[in-house]
Amino acid sequence: MRASHLGLMIVFALFVSVVFGTLMRDEPKEQLRFGGQLFTAFVVGGIALGWILYFFPL
Repeated sequence: MRASHLGLMIVFALFVSVVFGTLMRDEPKEQLRFGGQLFTAFVVGGIALGWILYFFPL
């Protein structure tokens, strides 16, 4: 089974968000909120950057 770029990006964003949320905030509620915001920013930013770079092929 082959993994897609999008799937791997989402898994990476999830792991990074969990680690950063745990390290950057003290309260569990704040950790969850910050992790969710970070996850959303990573996924949306990655998709947006992919579409921007689509128009500039190498």
